[in-house]
Amino acid sequence: MHPYPNRDWGADRAVDGRMSDLSPFGGQCTISTYNKKIAEWRVDLGRVHVIDHIFIQYRTDNNEWSAINGYTARFLGFSVYISNTTTKEDGILCFMDSIFTVETLPNPITIKCPDRESGRYVIYYNNRTHPPFPEGYSEHAFNELCEVGVYSCRYGFYGQYCTKKCNSKCNGCNDVNGLCDSGCHPGWKGDYCEEVCNVGFYGAGCNRDCGNCLDINQCYHIDGSCLTGCKAGYQGDTCKTPCDKGSFGPRCVEKCGRCRDFQQCFHIDGACLTGCDPGFEGDLCKTSCSHGFFGLNCSETCIETCDGCNNVNGICDYGCISGWKGRI
Repeated sequence: MHPYPNRDWGADRAVDGRMSDLSPFGGQCTISTYNKKIAEWRVDLGRVHVIDHIFIQYRTDNNEWSAINGYTARFLGFSVYISNTTTKEDGILCFMDSIFTVETLPNPITIKCPDRESGRYVIYYNNRTHPPFPEGYSEHAFNELCEVGVYSCRYGFYGQYCTKKCNSKCNGCNDVNGLCDSGCHPGWKGDYCEEVCNVGFYGAGCNRDCGNCLDINQCYHIDGSCLTGCKAGYQGDTCKTPCDKGSFGPRCVEKCGRCRDFQQCFHIDGACLTGCDPGFEGDLCKTSCSHGFFGLNCSETCIETCDGCNNVNGICDYGCISGWKGRI
């Protein structure tokens, strides 16, 4: 209310975390204009918080804070309200100075609301609307705030007196009601992070699918580890990785047969998806052609004068029947 005209002394200067220069010219303080009867400043906390204490650093012009500092008189008589709206009348009076003098007023000052009130807005207010004023008070009202710090419950606690502990599975809970507004640790869900992920899911937000666990109920809800191992054809802690090429089955310990395309050995049951190399047959291509046959799909017939031919190329590896010679 009543910002100083044509100066960069806006309200945000009071919450910029800087207090090294407590004069207007350091760019760290908000300064209201002259000759006003009411001065008001507020900060929006973004949501309702339990207010544990409030820190206020008033303007000093970098001079010693004492009765002779010209700004002590302006600070006297200030009030602080906690409200859920931008209007102080909708809120609760946290503090009103009625006891300090220019000799006793501290700066900075830390205020604790008597009942640790909760609200979204903290409102600094001062007025000079009802003279005569106590001795030492300025004639006009000002807000010349160089820093206002609003502190809620320390991390991990909530409730009116900040004595209740947040659930340990929270990523930081709401200081008013303990709700886990910032989410849960991996493996947990719910408003208070008290529920494990549903079966088949794990991780942050419980939105990651479990892998090919042998028992889906044994998928660890935190990191997705399959506690009792993987289904046939998969390996790794989360059972999301197919067996390496050339292996298949439970624990990926089975070796693929003579697949026509080695890459097409199915990692789960070892089936050769594009058929077998010449000389082999069966789903796994581990069986040599039947006696008397050879070649691709075991469709070629050995020459009848062989005493048994090679299953791959039909050469008479075992020799010829009586009266015949040669390899074919």
